[in-house]
Amino acid sequence: MMRTKMVLILATSLAGLAYCAADTLAQTRFTEERSTLPDGTFYVMRVPDGWNGTLIRDLDYAGRADNALGRYLLEQGYALAGTRRHALRAFQYDPVREIENLNRVVDLFEGRWRRPDRIIQYGCSGGGHVTLGVAESFPARIDGAIALAAHTPVWLMNTFLDGWFTLQALIAPDLPVVNLPFQSSGGTAHGIEGEIRDTWRQAINRAQETPEGRARIALAVTIGQWPEYSTGLVARPELDDVYSLQHSMYHNTYDRYANNPGGEARVMFESAANGQQLSWNTGIDYRELFENGNESFKRAVRTLYQEAELDLDADLARINAAPRVEASPHALAFWDAPGRNVTGNPRIPLLRMHEIGDYQVPMGLTQGYTQLIEENGKGDLYRIAYVESATHCGFNVAESAVAIETMMRRLDTGSWGPVDPASLNALGASMDAGVAPRFIDNGPWTVKEYNRIWRPGTR
Repeated sequence: MMRTKMVLILATSLAGLAYCAADTLAQTRFTEERSTLPDGTFYVMRVPDGWNGTLIRDLDYAGRADNALGRYLLEQGYALAGTRRHALRAFQYDPVREIENLNRVVDLFEGRWRRPDRIIQYGCSGGGHVTLGVAESFPARIDGAIALAAHTPVWLMNTFLDGWFTLQALIAPDLPVVNLPFQSSGGTAHGIEGEIRDTWRQAINRAQETPEGRARIALAVTIGQWPEYSTGLVARPELDDVYSLQHSMYHNTYDRYANNPGGEARVMFESAANGQQLSWNTGIDYRELFENGNESFKRAVRTLYQEAELDLDADLARINAAPRVEASPHALAFWDAPGRNVTGNPRIPLLRMHEIGDYQVPMGLTQGYTQLIEENGKGDLYRIAYVESATHCGFNVAESAVAIETMMRRLDTGSWGPVDPASLNALGASMDAGVAPRFIDNGPWTVKEYNRIWRPGTR
């Protein structure tokens, strides 16, 4: 359905102050301010008529203020504010600077309107990582935090390194997985171009054509704790169906990961530390990493190895014997800082939400974070929910609305209430968000133990 916006300009200023009616179907009227911060970061703030006093602050709000979630939340009475990612972010990424900019936005918001009754930090992907940093290290102005598909750079790059290191050792020893050039005509951190990508894709395709190669692709996915279901090109496989499971693993590796040999956004995370290597596998036992994998994945690997008449122990020894990668102390010093790494020690209520088929941030990272939460005794402040989706940051309006309502209940009552999939799906169905929520039990897709927790100060 075509939607029309009516904009009534009541005042103009360098900040672009306007009074608007967004989405004539809903007739939600709001006051808006938009401008740029001193470093050139664009921001937007909107306050609806009948504001409920809560501000939702989102790293990426200014880049998607008019999307379905933004309209829905304005209709529900929430004020919204946030930034758009800086044009040079791929080369100058720093989540701490992004948090500082979000605090500047709150200053501007309070100067224009008033201090909110509550502020909820919300964000996905890099915005999710910022949210974790806010909850742990910069919570002074925030009441609750909702982190969706949150990455954690060093954890993530080590997770990607393990799978790629396995592929390199077993199917393409002459192809690189570290020290990769920045080859992207669009300047994005996601998806490189050129010979390295093309040659890796060819190698993965050739491997998939043989029983030996199919077994080794499955081993790499299992060791890397990568998802098997992340493209939408194939249906989610039954985990006890070895062949459809491996076929889906191949599609994930070829259609998703082979566009970024070495790991999604590696060049961005390394550029943040002056291009220095932030991953390592010195001291890593790849037999142990395999044993920590998903039980269904491991069964599939053993079956495929047996059918290919390959020796799994010999291949694990071959991986362990390959030359290792050492991290740059400079890179680790940069990332081992509040707001850049995580500790599992939130100081305000924190809700995470993750897709089981997230290819940019494999689900195992959330298990590692939950382990830190338990070690720190912070379970009362923390909950996590999972969604059946094969993408990254593909949460729909109902799921995001459920997350916000769940946080509001926690702030109102001091109790989380039920966060099991059935309860969350029932809550989402009651919220008139126009789409059905897809919360699911993540149990079948869990790993035995996440392999790559990096505790601050441990390396």
